[in-house]
Amino acid sequence: MRFSTLGEWLRWQEGLHPRVIDLGLERVAAVAKRLGVDRCGAQVITVGGTNGKGSTVAYLDAMLQALGYHPGAYTSPHLQRYNERIRIGGREAADEAIVEAFAAVDQARADISLTYFEFGTLAAFYIFRAAKCDIWLLEVGMGGRLDAVNILSANVAVLTNVELDHTDWLGHDRDSIGREKAPIMRSGRPVILGSVDMPCSVTGYAARLGSDARRLGRDFDFGPGSGAGHWWWRGRGAHLPGLPLPGLAGQHQLTNAAAALAGLEALGEPAARLASAAYRALPGVRLPGRAQWVVGPPDWLLDVAHNAAAAARLAALLHSRPRPGELRCVFGLLRRKDLDGIATPLLAIVDQWYLLDLADADALAATSVADSLRARDARIAALGPAAEVVARVRGESGINDCIVAFGSFRVIAQVMRELGCPG
Repeated sequence: MRFSTLGEWLRWQEGLHPRVIDLGLERVAAVAKRLGVDRCGAQVITVGGTNGKGSTVAYLDAMLQALGYHPGAYTSPHLQRYNERIRIGGREAADEAIVEAFAAVDQARADISLTYFEFGTLAAFYIFRAAKCDIWLLEVGMGGRLDAVNILSANVAVLTNVELDHTDWLGHDRDSIGREKAPIMRSGRPVILGSVDMPCSVTGYAARLGSDARRLGRDFDFGPGSGAGHWWWRGRGAHLPGLPLPGLAGQHQLTNAAAALAGLEALGEPAARLASAAYRALPGVRLPGRAQWVVGPPDWLLDVAHNAAAAARLAALLHSRPRPGELRCVFGLLRRKDLDGIATPLLAIVDQWYLLDLADADALAATSVADSLRARDARIAALGPAAEVVARVRGESGINDCIVAFGSFRVIAQVMRELGCPG
């Protein structure tokens, strides 16, 4: 074995491949075949899209467990521990299991170079097979057509939505991005289209491929219930009234939960079992960094929103919770992101901005973010490393204020560490 600890393996993988992102399936498919995980023998649900993938996987994972399945869930990126990426039956994989899987992947790859993401994807497959997981939940890392998880054919594909993100890699308009995301579909198999506003590249691809496309607003739908704290869901063969709200905050989470229920119906689950799964599992779903409230005073709202559409949903959530004090924002961003598009939904409601200098070569300097926001009349209170900025905003906030942190997974990871939040 090349290394004995998880940290050593991860540090080595970061420099193993000449490119951090190298889209393509040939290398990872070849190693998967050598490793024997190219045909997993389990049912596969692949979840792609721009926003809401992690939440949708969390809902599927919780409901499948409630129904008696033994699912494996693979997601990315992680916030505090690499182990968050690989869960078996709702539990993070242990260091020892990941180290064993890395060693197996390393031996199988021989002279084939793999990216950090590809290495981790194959390790997750190895762990799921060893744990005899009967359903594999696979979140697409980026795109879909050339993403490593797409070497396996999904029994059910879920495409949450298509928005502008990763434009340098996927294209500069929604139609182009849709063409990259749509190929997680398979001919004759169900695909859940979790947005009423899918680009033509997605719906056209499904029609040409002959996929069983199940569209929000046509084949399944949802809405508010007759009483507070409830909602309803309708599918092709089921109508579920009076469902409890999902555990994650925000109206957009009903859309993600609705897509997850449609995915289970497409898998063959009847109405009675769908209702049981929703009642037992949805209220308890938690996912760090997704509209996560940390009760104060002052209260914090942590969200990994890192594109314009996600920022708009975050702003809507903040509008829905009136506050007597000021709204203060801890914010940082990577270079490749759309600063104007991401900041715009928050500009009218944020009173003070606290800007992080992220410890990352790909991050925008806090001074650059400050210059851009000042040009739009934003009030900059502080900028600097996470420890200083979090201490400053805590010291300056009153008990009636609210602090929102967003901009990337890396922002939330650093803020969570400073707040001492559990993972």
